[in-house]
Amino acid sequence: MDKKIENLGVLKGKVLLFGGVYSNLQAIEAIAEIAKIENIAPENCIATGDIIGYCAQPEETIQFFKHWKAKSIAGNVELQLSENAEDCGCDFTQGSRCDRFSQLWYPYAKSKLTDASLEFIKKLPEFIHFTFANKRITVVHGSFFNTSEFIFKSTPWEKKQANFNVTQSDIIVAGHCGLPFHQEQNNLLWLNPGVIGMPANDGNTAVWYVILEEKNNLVTFEHKSLTYNHSLTNALMLQNGLPKEYAKTILTGIWDNTEILPETETKMQGKPILF
Repeated sequence: MDKKIENLGVLKGKVLLFGGVYSNLQAIEAIAEIAKIENIAPENCIATGDIIGYCAQPEETIQFFKHWKAKSIAGNVELQLSENAEDCGCDFTQGSRCDRFSQLWYPYAKSKLTDASLEFIKKLPEFIHFTFANKRITVVHGSFFNTSEFIFKSTPWEKKQANFNVTQSDIIVAGHCGLPFHQEQNNLLWLNPGVIGMPANDGNTAVWYVILEEKNNLVTFEHKSLTYNHSLTNALMLQNGLPKEYAKTILTGIWDNTEILPETETKMQGKPILF
């Protein structure tokens, strides 16, 4: 798929940011309800990619997203599906547990998607730019340089700084790593709203998103947790033969493993996330 950047121009009002829907229909229904309650227009609801993933309803999730008319960039999963690739492109270590599990959920997702959904996926941009409260904001999946790059709070700032330099942005909104965090340096903000399709390894079934607001010509943001019908998500995963380890995570809030995590984030497993 050719690289594509969508410029949304100047956004006004609240902006809802979230990532990693992961084929979790119950979670996206819940976040859309939050948007309705907060009076946030669909065009101000922006996802960091990986609409498709570990859970049991990829086709239903894409159709819901399509009809909601929210915005999203393509995550690595969407890029791989667009190219009819045989793996998810998640950059897991070959032979790792995550890699082996992906050999179950990715073919399942691929088999469930209609041609119409694949066409929708192929049209997703790789990056989104917009201006908010006079700040230039760029939405990436992993990083601007590598869709599958895992960037965490503990990742050296130099790696993050390079993304600001190349995009000339004041704020980078990123996804992929599965953990919500923010980090400010040099008057720049790296903001990961987290994902809604899987818990954040904190021992809580709730998931994470962010709301941006403009107050006194300044950008403010708040990390918020989201509850949804996770029991149904778990049941559907088990019914459809998806990895039981990921289905268990939906109920426990604890990841099956910490293979992708740096030491700092690994030590946070099972601990409440506080902002």
